[in-house]
Amino acid sequence: MIAFLLLAACGYRIEEPHPVAEPPHWTYEGEEGPEHWDELDETYAVCGTGQNQSPIDIESPTAGDLANISFHYQPSAVNIFNNGHTVQVNHDAGSSIELDGVRYETVQFHYHTPSEHTLDGKAFAAEFHIVHKSADGNLAVVGILLKEGAENSAYQPFISNLPAEKSDVTDAGVKINAAELLPAVQTTYRYNGSLTTPPCTEGVSWLLMTNPVELSAAQLDALENLFEDNNRPVQPLDGRTPIEDTTP
Repeated sequence: MIAFLLLAACGYRIEEPHPVAEPPHWTYEGEEGPEHWDELDETYAVCGTGQNQSPIDIESPTAGDLANISFHYQPSAVNIFNNGHTVQVNHDAGSSIELDGVRYETVQFHYHTPSEHTLDGKAFAAEFHIVHKSADGNLAVVGILLKEGAENSAYQPFISNLPAEKSDVTDAGVKINAAELLPAVQTTYRYNGSLTTPPCTEGVSWLLMTNPVELSAAQLDALENLFEDNNRPVQPLDGRTPIEDTTP
């Protein structure tokens, strides 16, 4: 405060810092739900006007021999938090994927129940999103469809530490390896899309695994009991045709 007064007395114009504005509130239902996201704030306008929105229904994709994704995942601390819309883990630095010669650093992963993407109109019990960012700011998201089956120990460090309420980031004291979250066969459906939450920013490279991963009924229940129906409905293709990679 003394330094502030001295600078002011010397003729320097000092402005008080302004608090960072909270983003407009949104939900998955009612008047603040997906059908109204574009009305909540001008920064959300593309949620309604965009032509490359996600998620989509994957139906009759074009087959293609695409360059494989190179996964360079290392174990990360479970830096976990509940943001009121999902539970997210902020991934430790040092992991990445390489796609068409571009390196994307692994940023975070989170989940939705039920799945956001559908296959021939069929939704799955849940969907994991592993988010990556390139040096020039472009995003690539690996989507993993989850279905009921055998218990999956790879997901347990995440499931065992789900915060029941909205929370700050906490190191759960365990590690998780994103490489073990992937299906054994790593072919993908690929298309140009968007974020599936406001502000619905477009230009996102989507890499949806063609093969679902099994979780036990108890594991899926843990995800669903915390967030049920935190999925955006599928969006129009608007002329897009997803490509199915046919070569593992």
